[in-house]
Amino acid sequence: MEISRAALETGANCLAVATVGEGAELRAAGIEAPILLFSQVLPEEIPDIIDLGLSPFVSDGEFIRELAKAAQIAGITLEIHLKIDTGMGRLGCLPPEAAELAALIASSKGLRHAGTATHLARSDSSGGADVEATQKQIALFKEAVESIRAAGFDPGMIHAANSGGAALHDDSLFDLVRPGILLYGYGPALPMAVEPVMELVSRVMLIKKVKKGGAVSYGGIWTAPEDSFIGVLPLGYADGLPRLLSGTDYPVFIRGRPYPLVGRICMDQCMVCLGPDPEVRRWDEAVIFGAAPARTARDLAEMSGTIPYEITCGISKRVPRIYLC
Repeated sequence: MEISRAALETGANCLAVATVGEGAELRAAGIEAPILLFSQVLPEEIPDIIDLGLSPFVSDGEFIRELAKAAQIAGITLEIHLKIDTGMGRLGCLPPEAAELAALIASSKGLRHAGTATHLARSDSSGGADVEATQKQIALFKEAVESIRAAGFDPGMIHAANSGGAALHDDSLFDLVRPGILLYGYGPALPMAVEPVMELVSRVMLIKKVKKGGAVSYGGIWTAPEDSFIGVLPLGYADGLPRLLSGTDYPVFIRGRPYPLVGRICMDQCMVCLGPDPEVRRWDEAVIFGAAPARTARDLAEMSGTIPYEITCGISKRVPRIYLC
């Protein structure tokens, strides 16, 4: 909710969610702004869409008719956005189907065609085949939008740009942009100044001595090269710290100095090697990623073989959030 409020206060004119439940949380918090619903929903969720006033993306006639029926029963006009698949291969109708579906929306009582969208699959690259693929998607999208207009229908707000599109492809900028990872301060090779805004911090809950050759954590994949002290942090893969990071010596920063993660990451804990004569004290803060000199979520992602978005989205709800404005 805090991020949504901040976005609206700084000029955003609508919000977007992936699930009906997320939309319900925003409405329960008193947010009245338009909320786009990106993902396909189950039939039993349609009444909630109506009650919450969400604006769903539609890709096919069956869903359009079901929404129209529910809206008529409720006596409302529901705003919907037509999704066009120009190359993502996921949700959305094919471009030649766009005008036909726009006609169905226009003829459906209880619905208003509020927008037309597509999603760019390879927009986070500034060169080569990915740029060509993105340009092809944008061209197909423009043709589909024009086919809707040519058939005599209003396509509503036009939008295509995700983070990569907004940063690297000016021709993908229409009426709306849908930044995702860019809001965290990450993205492609950015021609704009953005900084990571999220920090993951834990505490040293226990310090214990491990003798030379002593094994630490499941499987014994790490043994102490000398008599050392181990710091135990109450953070594990159930909190969003990837288990794949085990064995990489990823540096955790405590008192401004890096200490390597050692042993397998557990569900609820991880361990750092503090060396034979540590300056670290129990209860010290331990920065997993965040501001310099600590590593960023991009560094953690690269060492885990994934992307920053998976890291930032993967921090579980049991990790307390502190918002600083």
